[in-house]
This record gives sequence, C-alpha cells and structure tokens, in this order.
Amino acid sequence: MDADVLCGLLAEPSRLRTYSAVVLGARGPEEIAGSTGLPLPVVLKSVQRLSKNGLLSSAADGLVADETAFKDAVRSSRPEPEPLDADPARDAVLRAFLRDGRLVIMPTVYSKTLIVLEYLVQSFEPGRTYAEPEVNAILNTFHPDHATLRRQLVDAGLLTRTTNHYTRPHTS
Repeated sequence: MDADVLCGLLAEPSRLRTYSAVVLGARGPEEIAGSTGLPLPVVLKSVQRLSKNGLLSSAADGLVADETAFKDAVRSSRPEPEPLDADPARDAVLRAFLRDGRLVIMPTVYSKTLIVLEYLVQSFEPGRTYAEPEVNAILNTFHPDHATLRRQLVDAGLLTRTTNHYTRPHTS
C-alpha cells in the first residue's frame, strides 16, 4: 500500500479512531465503539474498509492492526537513491559517511577515508589551479573543517599544493 492510500484510509476520523482503538487493544466492534464513542454501524463500516485494505485483520482473539503498513508505505514511496559510486562497496562507504551531500563524520579507517577523499576531489577539475579560498569554499560545501579536508587531500596526493594554490592532477 502506498502512502497516499494509507493517508486516505486514515483521513476519515471514524476510520482513524477505529484503527487507533485496535492498536490500543480493542479486539471487537463493541469494544471499539465503547472506547471511541462511535456508533456501532460506523465502527462496522470502518472495520470493513480497513480490513478490505489490509490495515486490520481477524485473528483468533479478535481484530489485529497491521502496524507495519506505515513503514512499508514510506519505503514504497521513497525513490531509489542515486548511487554515489558505481562500485557498490565504495557506494556503501560513501553512504555511511555522507548525508544529503554533506560529510557527517570522517572515517577512522584509512581505506574508507581514501574513498571519501576520492569522492570529494571529484569536485575539482583536473589540471586546473585553484586559489586556497576557492578550495576552502568547495570543501565547505561538504564539511566546515575545510582545512583538515584540504590537508588530507594533499597528503593523499589527490591535490597538489604550490604556495597557496592547489591543483588536481590529471591522474586522480
């Protein structure tokens, strides 16, 4: 069930109250009517509609709510994220440390740090020389500690430094 259908089902106050009552432990229409104050015919109609769409089901001890429907609806409506790297292993490393294009934490394992740095250096055009303020501005889009990132890029050989100018070699 997608999020629109789920929201549509629960947009009606009587269905929302009916579903909530079952989540909170009501097992039959009479209990639902008693706990919600809804008339029994309204409860029966709500139970029928919610059951038809899979939010409620009957079990040996009464009605049961499908509480996983919300997670499933969100997951089904979420678009598949664009990979950050064509290699699934590298993509997994990048996803672990980047959120919405921002570096949330630097990896402590050097091999993972190198993957992140190789990703960041792609923001620089190979062979072009950048002044230090330009480098800082680009790196600030990823993380506020641009000085550490800049130093790590140079140490890894992904950027070369001459005075206050930086170049991405053609080989990275």
